[in-house]
Amino acid sequence: MSDKTKVMARLDGASKHYGKLCALDNVNLDVRRGEVLALLGPNGAGKTTAISLLLGLLRADAGSATLFDAPPQSLASRRRIGAMLQTTGVPETLSVGELITLFRSYYASDANRQPRTVADTVALAGVGNLLNKRYGKLSGGQQRRVQFALAIAGKPEILFLDEPTTGLDVDARVTLWKTIRQLVSEGCAIVLTTHYLEEAEALADRVSVLAHGRIVAEGSVSAIRARVSQRRIRCLSMLASEAISRWPEVRSVTRDGERIEIVTDAAEAVVRQLLFEDTSLSELEVQRAGLAEAFVEITKEAA
Repeated sequence: MSDKTKVMARLDGASKHYGKLCALDNVNLDVRRGEVLALLGPNGAGKTTAISLLLGLLRADAGSATLFDAPPQSLASRRRIGAMLQTTGVPETLSVGELITLFRSYYASDANRQPRTVADTVALAGVGNLLNKRYGKLSGGQQRRVQFALAIAGKPEILFLDEPTTGLDVDARVTLWKTIRQLVSEGCAIVLTTHYLEEAEALADRVSVLAHGRIVAEGSVSAIRARVSQRRIRCLSMLASEAISRWPEVRSVTRDGERIEIVTDAAEAVVRQLLFEDTSLSELEVQRAGLAEAFVEITKEAA
């Protein structure tokens, strides 16, 4: 069983400026063994800068970034990580099989560490049907699948995934999620950035929300969701939507046939009113806010 208290990478008071623009402002961030850290934030929040510091692609103006308690630029540290970024420099004339073989060769083999075999890499990434095809001839979604295969070929201890499922179809996304869970169970640490908040909700052990270069919320998915009092009430009712929308506790009402969805900060009061007004009401369901609602509220507060 992996030790989830072990810090594999860290930003310690890290700040980064681009001219007068402050991209990161005194950010503290830990990446721990055997867990998925979802780094969320609107465009321009500082996510890419944070990952670039941890990868050693940028240097902090203040504070520090470390990989395995060493500078991220060190070759020994880099040989223990994998990365799937939004922009790549993959040779387009090579076949997928040749690319996997090439990328495996970048990782040192010794008594303590071996890159994945080509067969294991192919199976985990689900690219068996692409092995003999040239990378440049693949669709965008197929190229993303291959990029994931290249990121895991070295059997990394930390895997950086920047918007990994962009352009993937449903089946490919399910395969990637399954593989991420398997890697985590083996002790790999994963840093995930995504605009698909349901993806973060399904995979993340911890969430850090960035806004304007600062971390404005951090914790488990449940803890982040609990910061928002919003609830969704769904039921079958013939009550007029316009009338419900005038109740003081109601934020919004939407109707689809007989089905009503109500967003409120006071679910108990609204449920009591619904039952009083409509004795034939049925299929009543109350849900707390999801990660998407919490994200919107947290970033709105930060702004």
